[in-house]
Amino acid sequence: MTNRRDFIKKAAVITTAATLPGVLSSCMRKDKKGSSYSGAEVKWKMATTWPPNFPVLGELMIRFSELVDQMSGGRFKIKVYGGGELVPAMESFDAVKQGNVEIVHSASYYWAGKEPAAIFFTGLPYGMNAPQTSAWMYFGDGLKLWTELYAKHGLIPLPGGNTSGQMGGWFRKEIKSVEDFNGLKMRIPGVGGKVLAKLGTSSLLFPGGELYTNLERGVLDALEWVGPYHDYKMGFHRVAPYYYYPGWQEPSGATEFIINKVAFDKLPDDLKSILKGAAGFIDSLITSEMIAKNAEYLDMIKKEESIKLMKFPDEVLKVLRQKTDEVITEIVEADPFNKKIFESYRKFQNLTTELFKISEWNYQSNS
Repeated sequence: MTNRRDFIKKAAVITTAATLPGVLSSCMRKDKKGSSYSGAEVKWKMATTWPPNFPVLGELMIRFSELVDQMSGGRFKIKVYGGGELVPAMESFDAVKQGNVEIVHSASYYWAGKEPAAIFFTGLPYGMNAPQTSAWMYFGDGLKLWTELYAKHGLIPLPGGNTSGQMGGWFRKEIKSVEDFNGLKMRIPGVGGKVLAKLGTSSLLFPGGELYTNLERGVLDALEWVGPYHDYKMGFHRVAPYYYYPGWQEPSGATEFIINKVAFDKLPDDLKSILKGAAGFIDSLITSEMIAKNAEYLDMIKKEESIKLMKFPDEVLKVLRQKTDEVITEIVEADPFNKKIFESYRKFQNLTTELFKISEWNYQSNS
């Protein structure tokens, strides 16, 4: 009986979280005059690593700002800046750490040079998919470990949506063997970049707004970006016709909100709850929209004769898996905390993969 009560209580909490924006906004809107919430208006700046007005990721940051404003009855306003508008995209981590902005939306693996363990919280090659990653964050140790990692920088992370499984990237020439990676210049962040480096690829990192030009001019020979929707919108197919799958390097593309802890601690409790509630809602919304949009645009891409949609050769995928294991071993052995995170990650992956194998993947593979 006790277990049943606990289950019902948890279900109520989840239901409340799912409807939080509507519930809170209905309460806050009626309180604009004579509000029961006291305090001065709070104004924050948000930097993102996405180009200004970037579809889904950029657009939903505007929606996030609107939700916070609406749910706070106008007391909490967040001004959103695209990458490069306020600070250079790849300097966003330092900007929020130093308090130049109060919040950032990005992807944690961009900061691997500053914090190597950050790569675990976007996605790992041959790792968990988007639902598994989300479950690890909220019901495993993922968010707890992530919070511990960022605390030494005076920052608070929150899940910020998942772009779901990636594609393998756009290439100017065909990939027939692992030797074809030697000498390539490719935009590929995270562990995937470290893996290809072992095959002779130069892993380069550029802001989104510079990718097409660099690919067109030959600064890049290949790149992977977000997924079919954004890739097609960016026009990569016009200069790099080979579009490869699977996205071995990033089966989950988790994004993040990064919050300056000093700024967060100054907020009254109700605004802290509103901020977290809006972030949680946007987390779900981004993931859902990305799956829908990517499915639609992949179907479109398959019908375009100029785009060569190709699977990586099996031998290439086999070598990439071997090199992935080598890179992860190096990262894990470099620091005890890296090992702690990876052990939690892998344990949760193994546990949930067994569930998916039985409950979903079996019938999908035979449908």
